[in-house]
Amino acid sequence: MKNKTNKATIQLILWTLGWVLTVALATFGPKFIWAHNKALTTITLLINIGAGVGMILANKNHLFSCDELQQKIQLEAMGITLGATLVGGIAFTIMDQSNLISGDAEIGFLIMFMGIIYIISTVLGKLRYS
Repeated sequence: MKNKTNKATIQLILWTLGWVLTVALATFGPKFIWAHNKALTTITLLINIGAGVGMILANKNHLFSCDELQQKIQLEAMGITLGATLVGGIAFTIMDQSNLISGDAEIGFLIMFMGIIYIISTVLGKLRYS
């Protein structure tokens, strides 16, 4: 079982890295590499979506390769992250729309928030069940 989990973890890491790289390319490529060529931007975006689907499937495979306790910890962390991101994201948008914050509610901040919540939830879950 451990070897299966290790393989699934490596696949998840590779798919996630691929997705992050295609996000960077789709974000910065139009401005710095191909001068806003719509065809290249569209192709890059489609590749990014494909890498995202691969990452989602790799995440599912990773979850199924874990033992029951690891699955429980991951599912709890994912649930907490989903809820916190939804509540926090809507609050962040309202703060932007009502000018309670000086900057714009950028998606990058929400992604960082989501990552931080997921890491904290996972660590707390591991501590809770160890």
